[in-house]
Amino acid sequence: MDKNLIVFIVIGAGFLYFITNFVGDLQQEDDRYKNREYQQAHQFDQYKSVDSIGREILDLTGADAKTQISAWNKSKLKKEFIELFPDFAELKRFVKERTRGDILQAKLLKTIDHAESEYFAGRASAEDAKRMLSTLK
Repeated sequence: MDKNLIVFIVIGAGFLYFITNFVGDLQQEDDRYKNREYQQAHQFDQYKSVDSIGREILDLTGADAKTQISAWNKSKLKKEFIELFPDFAELKRFVKERTRGDILQAKLLKTIDHAESEYFAGRASAEDAKRMLSTLK
């Protein structure tokens, strides 16, 4: 390949990287430039917090039920939660330690109990139980 082509590609990639980071920083810092995608991606950031030992928690205290469920479904914590399957005791501990909000905790604990009883009774496979745990309504 020609050296000039490689230099052109490297400069182009650097320029694209700079522009995308610059636009992202602008959106984060200036309300006038925030687009709908940015707002949807960061809609529940106000509910994210860190506990005393540095773990991310979802603090939905005082939020309505719809907001609590939507925030949980879009949270990174949900993926961590599902990875704990099939240790149901650990799932319950996770909910009690890493989430705040009575409505959300009650729904999650009820879902865990239901999935646990179905799984151990043999009425649900591992995939079915994971699906039960991941769909919170």
